[in-house]
Formats: sequence, C-alpha cells, structure tokens
Amino acid sequence: MRIVAALLAFVFSAGVLLADCRPDQVELRGAFGKARFLVELADTPRERAVGLMHRESMAATAGMIFIYEQPQAVSFWMENTLIPLDMIFIDQSGTVARIHENAIPLDRTPIPGGADILAVLEINGGLAAQIGLAAGDVLRHPGLPQDLAVWPCAAD
Repeated sequence: MRIVAALLAFVFSAGVLLADCRPDQVELRGAFGKARFLVELADTPRERAVGLMHRESMAATAGMIFIYEQPQAVSFWMENTLIPLDMIFIDQSGTVARIHENAIPLDRTPIPGGADILAVLEINGGLAAQIGLAAGDVLRHPGLPQDLAVWPCAAD
C-alpha cells in the first residue's frame, strides 16, 4: 500500500513540477491531473520486437514507449513477457485511443490497438486504472509530431 501511495503522490501533479519534454519520459494529462513516467524508447523494429520481454519486474514509475514511423494498425502480444502490463494506444495527436489493462504474462493472444496508432505506452498492469487514465486523455513526448499534438512539448 505504501508503494501505491508513493506512486500516486509522484504521478499526480498537485506537487509535481513537470519538466520540459525529454526522450526518457512521457507525460499524461486527463481528468485525473497529470502523470509522468520514465520510459525506455523502442523506435526501431528490433527494439519494438523485444519490448519488455524477459523482465521480472519494472519500477512503478517506469514504462516503455513504442513509436512507429507512421500511424498504423498495431497488435501486441505477451510472449516472453513475464509481468502484467497495461497497454496505452496513442494516435498521432497524442490522444489515448484505447487502453488494454492487465495483459496476461506469456499469453500469445493478439491484443489489437486499433487503426491509426502512432505510439504505445506500456506500464505496469493495473496502473492505468489506479491513476484514472481513460481514452481521450493525452500524452506528450518529443518523439510524437509536435505540429499535430493536442499537448505539444512547448505547452504547459
């Protein structure tokens, strides 16, 4: 319970000053307030293929963002992934299009993200619901096209 309380204190913006956009973090904004995750970037085919496979744990404030060259239909699975994950599918404007919660470790069932997806954020399973993240919320990261972003890096 202490970990969840510490995490919520970290992610909600009440006492957190969000820094300028950086490649190693994403920021989310919605009715819940603002949240920040430190992320690894997977933006090559090889990095996207490996993702978070074979990891036994991930810090509560960590994640991985997958960024594609262009919007497309994407589908993920959990083969060789040992921890449950929430998958947050993002369009080119940075808007959350869909959330798949608590993907089952080692499951090979495809998890479709929908059409016109430019990025996918993976965080620990159950965290999206704990934060209150919902479709329509927005994400910012310097790897997304800033000219199309609902919440560009230069904006607060």
